[in-house]
Amino acid sequence: MAKALFDKIWDSHVITDLGNGFVLLHIDRVLLHDLSGARALRDVMDKGYAPAQPRLVYATPDHAISTQPGRTEETFPPGAPLLKGLRANTARFGIRLFDIGQDGNGIVHVVGPEQGLTLPGTTLVCGDSHTCTHGGMGSLAFGIGSSELEHVLATQTMVQRKPRRFRVHYEGAVPQGVTAKDMILHLIGDLGTAAGTGFAVEYAGSAVRGLSAEGRLTLCNLSIEMGARTGMVAPDDTTYAYLEGRDYAPKGAMWERAVAYWRTLPSDPDAEFDREHTINMSRVAPQITWGTSPEHVVAVDRPIPDPAQGPEEKRAAWTAALQYQGLEPGKPIEGTPVDWVFIGSCTNSRLSDLRAAAEIARGRRKAPHVNAWIVPGSERVKRQAEAEGLDRIFTDAGFEWREPGCSMCIASNGERVAPGQRSVSTSNRNFVGRQGPGARTHLASPAMAAAAAIRGAIADVRKI
Repeated sequence: MAKALFDKIWDSHVITDLGNGFVLLHIDRVLLHDLSGARALRDVMDKGYAPAQPRLVYATPDHAISTQPGRTEETFPPGAPLLKGLRANTARFGIRLFDIGQDGNGIVHVVGPEQGLTLPGTTLVCGDSHTCTHGGMGSLAFGIGSSELEHVLATQTMVQRKPRRFRVHYEGAVPQGVTAKDMILHLIGDLGTAAGTGFAVEYAGSAVRGLSAEGRLTLCNLSIEMGARTGMVAPDDTTYAYLEGRDYAPKGAMWERAVAYWRTLPSDPDAEFDREHTINMSRVAPQITWGTSPEHVVAVDRPIPDPAQGPEEKRAAWTAALQYQGLEPGKPIEGTPVDWVFIGSCTNSRLSDLRAAAEIARGRRKAPHVNAWIVPGSERVKRQAEAEGLDRIFTDAGFEWREPGCSMCIASNGERVAPGQRSVSTSNRNFVGRQGPGARTHLASPAMAAAAAIRGAIADVRKI
């Protein structure tokens, strides 16, 4: 029987069928971060358990730490107890912790793939909704809640209901200025934030096959913003080239055996999906969000939507979003002045993202009124970027070069956009208050964000 990529991984991890659509799944990797990891380990201990397979659990602080240059664990005092708790509890059970300043530290969804912990055909969970990012490596990965995290730590299993399958095809040549970030924002704008609810999404088509491994991670990162817990790209030679030689990837004969297995994972040609959708890439332009949901997005050369012209059921939400954002319908979004530019987060803080932003910043200066931060996704990304001189390109252009961490994506670390100020951000959420109370956020690609910093306003990167 023909199977989709998702089915092949799911079926090979089912321990037992629990009935009523539920199964018990084996989980291959558990990733922990400071905001939920220390608490989960403590709660497991308080209930009289210990991690079932500590060698399959990996931890790194990212959410509640400062990214200020020269930071220590005390730079953001409220985050210090979380980091100390993560250190103590991982040490107690022999769990590998990538601590601040160490190679391997960084945003959990950047560290997993770059260390070779995220592998095709594996199941991976983390107490974070953007765990779907790892699906870009051909992994079945999803975020889980606190009680589920405790269960996985104690048993290396979890109870799940099998979702339906949804395949999105991106076909055609990728237009100038368009990136993986634009591709996924365009899709969410087309279908809405509930389109993936109840589905495992597979991204396919010629444009997806042409993406770098890091671009595929970005594509899958926003699957949760479409309502899907899981987004996946079938592994191929691009995946294998990225993973080969990574610290935790198989070596020698085991590598050859692994690749041979991974080649069996892509969806069979006659595999059936419950839903399919095709995006013609000629329709995709550089994207920018205008409202307070990832589905509030337009091409940068289009006007701000008018709620009166939108779907009736969304008019009230559109009106409220425009009010919060301080925007007027019908006006061009290009040229809207900005106060902040944030290039970072688990969506767009990898080396390729920083290179793309640096190409825009090279030989230019940011607008004087704009605060612009570059926050590498990991210690390794930071070191590689510095070896290439990217940090100097940014600092010469007036950007601030920071330490790795989640930073201004989530604002749970003291790093915020002030009330009423406008930010162009490469992160994944533009919810009300996401970057700080009263902050106004526009999501975009790294190149688009860098262009906004240079122009001092939302800009079309194709014109730069």
